[in-house]
Amino acid sequence: MSDIGYEAILPEGWERPRGYSHAVVAGGTRVVKIAGQIGRAPDQRRVESDDFGTQWRIAMENLVAVLRAAGGEPQQLVMLRAYVTEMAEFNAAGAAIGAAWGATLGRHFPAMTLVQVQALIDPAAKVEIEGEAVLP
Repeated sequence: MSDIGYEAILPEGWERPRGYSHAVVAGGTRVVKIAGQIGRAPDQRRVESDDFGTQWRIAMENLVAVLRAAGGEPQQLVMLRAYVTEMAEFNAAGAAIGAAWGATLGRHFPAMTLVQVQALIDPAAKVEIEGEAVLP
């Protein structure tokens, strides 16, 4: 816990990010704010796949890994925000997105916002997903 009342979360085996935290747990509460996760495996320096569905799946897996490192489970997610570079690719990848959702969140459906953006931090990234969870 830092002096200003939050704990930065770093999943075991992940490199410490530069300039941000993967997630923070705020003060005496157990609200977890999970930073945007892209479709890059934690042990990779770059996005490995150009496939939108694959990037979505990896981003969701990363988000859940960070949440679990904070002591939470997917069913405790209350909000997701997804940023995509091409809405048409999102729409075309519906089956892959559904499969990734089922594998990571099951039948849990938190509130969600989806926004198309011009670009993401990694030029090869097509999706970035951030989340919020409330832990008991």
